[in-house]
Amino acid sequence: MKAKNNASIYSALAANLLIAVTKFIAGGFTNSSSMISEGIHSMVDTVNQVLLLYGLKQSKKKPDTIHPFGYGKELYFWSFMVSILIFGLGGGISVYQGIQHIIKPEPVNNPMWNYIVLALSAIFEGTSLIIAIKEFNKVRGGLSWWNAIVKSKDPSSFLVLFEDGAAVLGLAIVFVFMLIGHNYHMPYMDGIASVLVGLLLVFVSAILARESRSLLMGEGIGRDTQHQIRVLAEKDKAVIRVVNVLSTYQAPDEVVLMLIIEFDPDIDTEDITASIERMRLAIKTTFPLIKLVFVQPQTYTRIPSSLFEIKKP
Repeated sequence: MKAKNNASIYSALAANLLIAVTKFIAGGFTNSSSMISEGIHSMVDTVNQVLLLYGLKQSKKKPDTIHPFGYGKELYFWSFMVSILIFGLGGGISVYQGIQHIIKPEPVNNPMWNYIVLALSAIFEGTSLIIAIKEFNKVRGGLSWWNAIVKSKDPSSFLVLFEDGAAVLGLAIVFVFMLIGHNYHMPYMDGIASVLVGLLLVFVSAILARESRSLLMGEGIGRDTQHQIRVLAEKDKAVIRVVNVLSTYQAPDEVVLMLIIEFDPDIDTEDITASIERMRLAIKTTFPLIKLVFVQPQTYTRIPSSLFEIKKP
């Protein structure tokens, strides 16, 4: 899956910054822990968008002597940091804040402000989510949503999608529990909403951390692509078989590939070199994401037929 543009990140950044300020003001006026938790959620999301944009910028730096394969994995590192922030700041603080208000519940003052803020937030977050969905649809290539997320090598695409989805769901949770608490005079419902929002963020952070960790540790190309590369390489007349296919994603749009090949033992070095160049050209043409192809020749040893002869006593 190819990397997308940054429209969803910029839209989420603008929406979250405006919403965070509004939620904090409303939470301060109304003494609502769930609204303050939502403000923390939006502020963490704002920081996350900034980190993602920084990671994207760093990942475009040119290779140098220290990093000969480039800086593509900067994006994976900062995506992993985003998942940690969601867990620690977003989830942890929201759960703590909610437990405090469950133990010592305080009535919400003038909740109408909270309802207005929730309505405005739903509009902004909903708009950002729609943009994120449209951007992700452009790159998922007909796959199911979950398969597209698992197979995506661009964490910025599904990370914004998860953040916006969690934000909209969090708003719904706060609205329902705030309505129940207000109408039935149950102030502890505000704290329960804060805890649920925190647990939602912990769940989302766990999924994002899992995917980002896999990419950061050197995730390679899929089995189907490996099979296609084997077939392509073994079509060459000088190749007997492909022993192994090793690969790693250096960036969402950059793959480093290494092939261990058994060549015909009857050909010379010049023929092997020509075969390697043919394979490189064919692979890079068929799979544009593969930027570097290394080929390690392996000597093919014929087993003497005498070993299979049955000697008569």
